[in-house]
Amino acid sequence: MTQTSLAHRRNSAPNPPNRPLVAHLWLGILALLAVVAGPAVEAAGHGRSVSYSSWELDGESAVVTLRLKLLELSRLGPEALPPGRVPGLRSQHQRDLPAEFLPRDLILTAEGRPCNPEERAQLRPDEPGWARYEWRIRCPTNSKTFTIRSQILLDVAPSHIHFARVSFGDEAGQIREQILTETSPTFAFQRPSIVDANSRAGSSFGDYLDLGVRHILSGWDHLAFVFGLLLLATRFGEVARLITGFSIAHSLTLALAVQGLVEPRAAVVEAVIAFSIALVAIEKVWIDDARKPAYPVALVLGLSILGLSTVLGVVSLPLMTCAGLALFTACYFGLASRSDNPWLRVLLTFAFGLVHGFGFAGILQQMTLPTDRLIPALLGFNLGVEIGQIALVLLLWPLLRWGKTVVSVTTAQWASSVSSAGLCGLGLYWLIQRAA
Repeated sequence: MTQTSLAHRRNSAPNPPNRPLVAHLWLGILALLAVVAGPAVEAAGHGRSVSYSSWELDGESAVVTLRLKLLELSRLGPEALPPGRVPGLRSQHQRDLPAEFLPRDLILTAEGRPCNPEERAQLRPDEPGWARYEWRIRCPTNSKTFTIRSQILLDVAPSHIHFARVSFGDEAGQIREQILTETSPTFAFQRPSIVDANSRAGSSFGDYLDLGVRHILSGWDHLAFVFGLLLLATRFGEVARLITGFSIAHSLTLALAVQGLVEPRAAVVEAVIAFSIALVAIEKVWIDDARKPAYPVALVLGLSILGLSTVLGVVSLPLMTCAGLALFTACYFGLASRSDNPWLRVLLTFAFGLVHGFGFAGILQQMTLPTDRLIPALLGFNLGVEIGQIALVLLLWPLLRWGKTVVSVTTAQWASSVSSAGLCGLGLYWLIQRAA
């Protein structure tokens, strides 16, 4: 055998396991996970229009508590924001419009007759970025059947989802819950003492399945990340590995977060999800441009500047997050420049999938479901997310492959570069926006 053929075989043979590379890989993954660990803060959803209400029925009266983000109220204009909640925007003495229209848009009827408010809705303290209103209503005497109807924000956000949760003060432990949408805006229920065996406690497995599909298809940051994975992949087998790794990871953290076993830092989760989009786009450009070191160096430098901005108080992202992302980036690109092992990218996708799972968990965490309702909700929601995700892949991957067959190589490369640059810009925009 000639020396040339021996050299060719050595170059084409799979790279043997490299312990230093593996150590660096796990160091990078641990750095990424470290930036999302921290104090208990509720995880937020991504781009979904959602509100939550709790109804505490006790005898003939009920206390209603409604929570929604200020961003949701801003859809109606700045005048719809609670007075004084946004400093410098409105006077403390102006009318509190949400206190007037929210009780009209969220009503309870008993035996077909309205339960009237006993008092004006009151704005209660809540975490930054949220509004919480509370009011008391009184229902007709001896009411046994009830109906909740929600019209909240449907005029400006037809895809808005409202989650209603009902508890009975005179029958402790009895809880009803339901997802309300434009196509299904009502929730009918009875007092637990008269519920028959065929009655439902609330939303079914199918309802949560539908919610999961809606959640992924309206979550533009998650969709952008999946699209970035498709740009990186060269074969369908690679697509399958990447999506499988992503699905396993986000399913794991979704389950842990919803059950309260892991409590993520919401602001950090949002920022890291945005960063994941930018990173996969930059990797695509880096590969297409002969793996020039300028790209990862620029990314690490940008994260260092972001960390400096944190120190100076310009942004609110924790310094540990910036440092962790910079370390993760350096580790990953250092490994990728020395190894073409396809499983390296699968592990990258798995690591980011863990973070995305915390984002998926936000909507279910806010619902505070009872234990017996949590598992069906979690399974249905997660399966819905997977169905929506797989549907997107099955739609886009054939289109991407077909596009390469009908255009020239130069045009295909140009389209790939433009898509990657646009995706990178979108991820960086979201990162800066969420960091600020």
